[in-house]
Amino acid sequence: MATQKFTADQCQDDHRADAPTISTPVQSPSADPAPMDEPQQSTIPASSAPSAKPPKRRPSLPLMVLAGAGLIAGGTIGSRWWAYASTHEETDNAQLQGHVYQISSRVPGKVEQVAVDDNQPVVAGDLLVQLDPHDYDVAVQQAQAALATAQKQAQAAQASISQADTSAQAQVTSAQGGITGAAAAIADAQAALEAARAGVPVAQAQLDQAEATLQKAATDYQRYQTLYTQGAISAQDRDGAKQAYDIAQAQRQSAQQQVTQAQAKVTQAQEGVAKAQAELQTSRGSLQQAQASGVQTTVNRSQFEAAQAQIAEAEASLKQAQLQLSYTAIQAPAAGVVGHKTVEVGQQVQPGQPLMAVVGTDLWIEANFKETQIAHMHPGEPVEITVDALSGHTFTGQVESLSPASGAQFALLPPDNATGNFTKVVQRIPVKISLDPASVTGFEGWLAPGLSATVSVDTAETP
Repeated sequence: MATQKFTADQCQDDHRADAPTISTPVQSPSADPAPMDEPQQSTIPASSAPSAKPPKRRPSLPLMVLAGAGLIAGGTIGSRWWAYASTHEETDNAQLQGHVYQISSRVPGKVEQVAVDDNQPVVAGDLLVQLDPHDYDVAVQQAQAALATAQKQAQAAQASISQADTSAQAQVTSAQGGITGAAAAIADAQAALEAARAGVPVAQAQLDQAEATLQKAATDYQRYQTLYTQGAISAQDRDGAKQAYDIAQAQRQSAQQQVTQAQAKVTQAQEGVAKAQAELQTSRGSLQQAQASGVQTTVNRSQFEAAQAQIAEAEASLKQAQLQLSYTAIQAPAAGVVGHKTVEVGQQVQPGQPLMAVVGTDLWIEANFKETQIAHMHPGEPVEITVDALSGHTFTGQVESLSPASGAQFALLPPDNATGNFTKVVQRIPVKISLDPASVTGFEGWLAPGLSATVSVDTAETP
């Protein structure tokens, strides 16, 4: 009731303050105030009373205490809120992130076994899907056979190189020896030819001398025969002339034979020279053939190198076939939990076809702060995190890194402020926040990539 009376008095005072000043009866200050329900009438005439305002009533003590307590509490709360807001940056534009490994096949094939199911934990190297390996086993066997064939060809080429090289060296040596012998034979034949040619003139001179002697002996014999017929000389003298004539004839025949023999020697020597020259040509041909055998050795070496290249190709084909065979066993790339499994036994899969996903156990927070909130944000600053799915628990972490560009720059269609009308929009900067392992302990099964979170970064504690 006191509050209501104070209010009524205040309203009355305000009304009187706004009204023009008039003379009214004034109650004596020493008189007791009348109760609200029994107002007293003024006995002083309005014309004779001086103009004055009634005194204002003071608020009661409990109201003042309550008001003071409210001001103190509000000041304390406001100061604490200001201290927190000035040293913390908060956003609810944050999500849990993690590694999601998309599992697909690298080779085509028919699914023979699916070793896991949805939501099943796996470790790195666990078998997820087994494809039919028979076709790839055959390919490996073919590659092994091709490698063995190439190795045999290389061995044969290497053996032919050694044999051809030895044979070629022997042929070259023999041909060079034949050339040397043929050259010596040519020299001997040419010397014999010169000697034979030199004997022809001597024999011819002897023949000429024998003919001259024969002619003289024939003349003497005819003269002695005439004289003998005339009886001028004895038969003995005639017989002596005839004997001289016969001797001269024999000498001429002998000289003729010597000329013929000398000419025959020349012919024979010429044939020897020709034969030696032919032998020289034969030796030169043998040398060329031996040198050609050396070229064959080079060809064999080229064949050996080609065989080695075939070995390398066959080895590469074998490794490729073995890799293709190993790809039929699809394994988990990392530890995690299987999700979104779409593969079934008997299904024909193709390379790159999604089969399932493995969600890794490594989690972090990606918070998208406004560009006006990152001025004092640095890696290492502590962070408090609340996840919407677990609102009753606060996780801790720290700022790991800030994105090198705003999220809009990594969009499929980045904004281009140089075209059209420009409207300034506050950009968001992705901030990576790592979770403290101790705060996550016991909640691993509840945390998953994609969950919404609210983060608060303490920018006052700069590392």
